[in-house]
Amino acid sequence: MNDERSLRGRGAVVVGGSRGIGFAVAALLAKNGAGVVINGRDEAAVGRAVKAITLSGNSAVGVTGSAADAAIATQAIDRCVEEFGAVDILVNCAGIAEPPASSILDAKPWDWRALLDSHLTTVFNTCRAAAPRMVEQGRGSIINTSSFAYLGDYGGTGYPAGKGAVTSLTLAIAAELKEHGVRANVVCPGAKTRLSSGFAYEAKILELYRRQMLDEATMRGSLDAPPADYVAPLYQFLADDLSADITGEIYIAAGGFVGRFERPTPTLVGYRDHRDAPPWTMAELRQMIPERGADRSTR
Repeated sequence: MNDERSLRGRGAVVVGGSRGIGFAVAALLAKNGAGVVINGRDEAAVGRAVKAITLSGNSAVGVTGSAADAAIATQAIDRCVEEFGAVDILVNCAGIAEPPASSILDAKPWDWRALLDSHLTTVFNTCRAAAPRMVEQGRGSIINTSSFAYLGDYGGTGYPAGKGAVTSLTLAIAAELKEHGVRANVVCPGAKTRLSSGFAYEAKILELYRRQMLDEATMRGSLDAPPADYVAPLYQFLADDLSADITGEIYIAAGGFVGRFERPTPTLVGYRDHRDAPPWTMAELRQMIPERGADRSTR
């Protein structure tokens, strides 16, 4: 598929595209024919990314600044339309690491706000700017980056909250825009980047394992993550017409592993008709619920 340039003539915006997973995705989209707007906060990093793509004979331009600023998000979308004729693909990969003091016991309000801005507000701003244009075109693919962390297994505050909100927001966008031919999906990637390497990161993973918040397989996988190039093809697939019927899904990509999270559905714990029965008593709830709570605590 890489030789077919199946994205020829498409315009793409990759937020957080100057490094790591974002750059791997931007480079692959460009290799397959898309014109790419790379957005990042570091002007030098954005410049290097654009240069690397254009020296390969592909098309890219840069917009520097944080897409947590609505004006920057709008500028990136507008630049894509100006340079490449449309915004067909929006990929959100921006993010920052949670600081060491990230437990609910010691988290700082300013760190919380910074994490939500980086992970969630950027997605809101860019989707808000791109969605009307995609609806007008009658086509578009939005691919937002979440994380295994949204399950809470890694602890923390702003990072899992932001990623969980990104997941929920994307599902809501998918439902709302489906009738307009616009798709929205989530990727939870596992890859070695500057956020998932270094002494502080490794120490955190080992500490979570010691506290039994991570099992051994997850701990080892977190410490030996594959290169970002192994993640990028799933983003390309979700941007391509090959996935034209896929929307509102949550995928996992980590090395050679591709998975999908099932949509949460409620499991019946107890039921009786409220029209002819009183509310549950504490004794009744206790009888129904404890075993399931114990099962969850030992997973």
